[in-house]
This record gives sequence, C-alpha cells and structure tokens, in this order.
Amino acid sequence: MGKLLCDSSIVDTLQPASPPLVSWRESTSIAVVDLSEQTTTWENVSGLEEQQRRHLLKFHAKGVLWKHPEDKAWSVVFRLSHGGDVEADGNCLFTASQKAMGDAGMVDARELRRRTVRRFLEDLGSTSDENRQMIESAIRHMYSPDLKSGWGIHVVQEVKMLANKSDRESFDSAICELVNLGIQRESAAESIYKERCIAVDDGPSWIKYMSISGSPDDEYDIITLQYTEEGLFTVDENREGHAAAFGDDLAIECLATEFRREIYVVQAHGSDAMVDEDNCVFFLPHRPRGQITEPPFFLFMKGTGWCGAGADHYEPLIAHPSLISPEKVAFIL
Repeated sequence: MGKLLCDSSIVDTLQPASPPLVSWRESTSIAVVDLSEQTTTWENVSGLEEQQRRHLLKFHAKGVLWKHPEDKAWSVVFRLSHGGDVEADGNCLFTASQKAMGDAGMVDARELRRRTVRRFLEDLGSTSDENRQMIESAIRHMYSPDLKSGWGIHVVQEVKMLANKSDRESFDSAICELVNLGIQRESAAESIYKERCIAVDDGPSWIKYMSISGSPDDEYDIITLQYTEEGLFTVDENREGHAAAFGDDLAIECLATEFRREIYVVQAHGSDAMVDEDNCVFFLPHRPRGQITEPPFFLFMKGTGWCGAGADHYEPLIAHPSLISPEKVAFIL
C-alpha cells in the first residue's frame, strides 16, 4: 500500500550520492522473451471495470513506447501484463517491485526496503538546507498533517507515530492511569502517544518509519491516529506489531535512483473517480535522480482516490519487450 503526492517533483530536490556511472549500451540488453508463466491475463484480474479492462488489454496488445529521455537512439516497445497478486500487508510496493524488476529477482522485498531507506539517507545528507526543508514539509503533509485544513479533500486524516517496542509496557501503564482518572480509553491513548512517541515529520523520522516491515525485528511499532473533521475517530495501536510502512512517492523515487531506472505507476481509475473513459488509465512517471542505465519497470494500482487520499495497493506489471512497430503503439510514455 502507498500514498501518492500530487506533486512528486519535490523529491527531485534530493541530490544523489554519485555511484560509478554505467554506460546504457553496456548495461542493457533487450530481448523478446516469453513471460507468460509469470503473468495473469487481464480478463482474469479482479476488481476492474470494463472500461479499465479495455484500456489495459489495448496496452498489452499494442504496447507502449518508452524512449530514453536523453539518448534518443534508444527506445523500446513494451507489452504490459499483470504480474499477479501480492499480499496487502504494507510491503506491497517492495514485493511488487521485486516481481516487476525481473533482473533484480534475487533481491527480496525486505532488502529492497533497506536499500530504499539507505538511498534516502545518503541523498538527504548531500542536499541543501532549502531542499531538505521542502522534503520534510512533504513528509509532514503525508504523515503529520495540519488537522485544521484538508477536509475538502479528505474524509479521514491520519497521523503516524512511532512507538519503540521496548516502551510499549510503560505506555500501557500510563494510558491505564488516565483511564482510571475517568478519561476515555481512546482519548487517553491519543494523549500518551502524542506526548511520548515519535512523530513522522522529518527526514530522520521518515527513515525510522520506512524501515518498518511489520516483522518482530523492527525497532518501532506504527501507531495510527485517525481523525475526522469532528475530532479523534479511532486509534490503531498495532498491538501485534504487524503493521508495515506503506511505500510512498519518496520511496519510489529512491528505488528509481537506486536502480537507475524509471518507474511508472499505472493507475486505473473507475467511474467513481469522475474521469472519462479515455483517461481512466494513466501513467505516473518516477525518474531517478541521476543517469538512467536500465529500462523502466511498471507497477499497477487500482486507484481509490486522488493525491494522498489514502492507502493504495501496488501490484506488479510484467513488461514484455516487443517487436511491435513504434508507429502502431497504444501509448507513448
């Protein structure tokens, strides 16, 4: 699951640490291969409206044309197939990316998460103070929003907090003390968590947050405070510690930079999103902050809302290099 920002250009202000440059021509070999065993036909993908399915079938049959943004001599036509379901456990960005990347198949989802966080840390350390402030403002917007605004877009807003696993017992004790004084349980929990937990509102706290995969080895548990315009709605205390940090635009940009390839999120919106049929499927590009030396990979999202309106589920797309003529493709990226 993940959140999308309306303006992902904010993350372009990060300046990547400079790993050795690799020649595009030396590193990439495009072959037409049969990946049918790795894919699911669009007719069998659940949860799609007919208008969405028609567009996705067209992208598979006619292909999409990708051109290297700098080296105009390099272009590839891809046919896009669904890569199958992945668990909706909060790790889906990384699980789906692992399946979609193909050549990174030996890297598991947890390693992809670690490399994403490491890339963010390295790049944040090399950027200017002004750019760092812009990035941290975006983080606050996603995870510690101003609850006095935003209600024209959101019905529910979430505040993310990080609780050190070793402190959970003391937190419970403090909450019980407030309950014994006559304070409602959820209000007491809100008070203690806001006072003693770490808010996800800057670069260092984002690193702690995005490192959480929902495993017993995590240092922190995610606490989620949910609000409506009337006030506190509920507190998700994540008692079992299974909640993982959803991937967001910052994480996708870091993945793109780490692997030197563009990542396209293919969103399919239904009739409830108030888009016409011609625009119900669209491509959101995420470019690496540096040289592109590998072909792109693609992720699929059945959209549930616009621009940070909540968590969405990523699924892998398998990109089949094709000999289809570029003049006959369904879409040019």
